[in-house]
Amino acid sequence: MNKNILKNISEILTLPLVQKSFLKQESSSMRNLKFIMSTAILLFTFGWANAQFESQWRGINRDGVYNETGLIRQWPAEGPKILWHYDELGKGFTSAVVYNDKIITSGMLENTGYVFGLDLKGKLIWKTAYGKEWSESWPGCRSTPTVFDNKIYVSSSFGMAVCINVADGKILWSIDMNTAYDAKPPKWGIVESPLIVDEKVIFTTGGAVQNIVALNRLDGKMIWTSSGAGELTAYCFPLLINHNGKKIICTLTETKVLGIEAGTGKVLWTYPKKNTWSVHANTPLYYDGQIYVVSGYGSGGIMLKLSEDGNTVTEVWTNTSLDNQMGGVVLLNGNLYGSGQNNKTWQCLDWKTGLLKYQTSDLGKGVTIANDGLLYCYSDKGDFALVKPTDTTFEIISKIKINLGSDYHWAHPVIKDKILYLRHGNVMIAYSLAAE
Repeated sequence: MNKNILKNISEILTLPLVQKSFLKQESSSMRNLKFIMSTAILLFTFGWANAQFESQWRGINRDGVYNETGLIRQWPAEGPKILWHYDELGKGFTSAVVYNDKIITSGMLENTGYVFGLDLKGKLIWKTAYGKEWSESWPGCRSTPTVFDNKIYVSSSFGMAVCINVADGKILWSIDMNTAYDAKPPKWGIVESPLIVDEKVIFTTGGAVQNIVALNRLDGKMIWTSSGAGELTAYCFPLLINHNGKKIICTLTETKVLGIEAGTGKVLWTYPKKNTWSVHANTPLYYDGQIYVVSGYGSGGIMLKLSEDGNTVTEVWTNTSLDNQMGGVVLLNGNLYGSGQNNKTWQCLDWKTGLLKYQTSDLGKGVTIANDGLLYCYSDKGDFALVKPTDTTFEIISKIKINLGSDYHWAHPVIKDKILYLRHGNVMIAYSLAAE
């Protein structure tokens, strides 16, 4: 929300009575005043509806890059100070979402999915059941909730779209997308953090006809549906791109990268992207008119260039060494950083060419986020490291072992207000990163 716009609206609406009376006598001034007020209100509405927000998967741009200052740049031998941990989340791999004075996440208890609302000290405020969750292979909640305008949006593995009040955990609306839009869960269930686009919330159903849907985020009513490529979902958390003024939803289904016009659901373009298991679990990265998509099983990444009008894409380069499965990749200073799956190393690629600059096998494979030029690398073996990428190598500054929690080390860490939130199975841990 733009504070300058609010200030201007406030100043206009609180003009002294004498000044308002004078303006009434001046028709041209009155027209000017009406124009200013209308413009200000439009700008306010547009700015609010399109504001960037952190309370979603991998931060403001869904790119895993956080923007905190005043953090410690080397950890004590025992690691950053643990402020608290909450140990009853059940099964799941979802991240924390910090929204005002609450921490939101999800977990599965006895095959039922719950959204949890914690306070900033890790105390449970409420928990809300939203439906059956995935109890088959790799059981647990995988779709991190999205929080916007005091509402929580969550997608279940079986196709329930749910909106929850952040204040008290009450369900505001829910849609069974199996019934409404012929949703088709793939091999490991539907996995997707809902995407907010203006008044809409976006879900990928995997239905043959109504493949992607835009619902009114206030009441769940359908705004548009898109045929997409008519494929099953591929565990991808979609990205909203603003390219030369055009809003494009970019996501991946079984065998394709999709560009969808955000206002209408029109398919602008598709591009082939396949791997062995049709798993494309990383959010695309967008920068300077180009889109990078990467997935595992040796398939690696491709760089696509958008046309000026956003209606077509062309391939720029491919790289198979960095075949990140689900741990995300970050872009810093013209380089891509992430870990491979078949090639179990952390790697640095040149954004422009896709050429491998260097790699390290010191950490294995895992999740990558970044803040203030440093990488936070969380391996699937439970090692968590603070890493400085140089021109020629990864310099491991600090490393600890994550012992709290259970099951797989797959959740993506989150940094907010100098605190790092790390999920490991049933446990959420809050670490202080504040410099003394």
